[in-house]
Amino acid sequence: MNAFELEAVRLNRRYVVEIVERFGLCPWADRARREGRVAEVVFEQTSSELFAPSLERMLELEAETAIDVALFIYPRIGLKRLEFEHFARRMRGLDADRHAPERIAFAIAAFHPDAEAVLATPDRLVPFLRRTPDPTLQLVRDSTLSRVRGDFHGTSYFGPELLFASSVPAPPEPDVRERIARTNHETVTRLGVEALEAAFQDILRDRDETRARLAGSTR
Repeated sequence: MNAFELEAVRLNRRYVVEIVERFGLCPWADRARREGRVAEVVFEQTSSELFAPSLERMLELEAETAIDVALFIYPRIGLKRLEFEHFARRMRGLDADRHAPERIAFAIAAFHPDAEAVLATPDRLVPFLRRTPDPTLQLVRDSTLSRVRGDFHGTSYFGPELLFASSVPAPPEPDVRERIARTNHETVTRLGVEALEAAFQDILRDRDETRARLAGSTR
């Protein structure tokens, strides 16, 4: 990696450790990082129409079964948050087109530095918690998600009376994404937005100062 790529990875790791792991926002992030099961890839492209390099790396990662999570970082892409979410949707579609539905290896989520804290609902808070210092795609292997689904199922909360009331229909269970969103919403409500905002702002300040230094060193 060159200096720019190394710094992009360093900044992203600050987000993972100081935001995601510190506040317990993701059920797989901490273990995956500690066990070396995370791949970090920086793409220096400026075009939002360039998908081939990312798709090729995804295919390579499918065979690297030791990797549970991949972070595709796009520091130079220059897209606003909603534009980057559109980029992520197109990436999902292109990846899906080359697989049978049951063979899609990774779920893809978009992360972006620009988002306000909206506590109205768990879903509306999600973009705020995904404020990586650079636009980033998080790829999580489907088998990893399956294990997390099992963990959540094993810790579901049911009153003891339901165990013996066969006539009571089981309530529909929210999926993993919904459960994580609810838990994170409770965490932010309890701690206050300010605690996370201070951490975010320090990482963004570091990003801006680092980029300015790197730009100055190349003149």
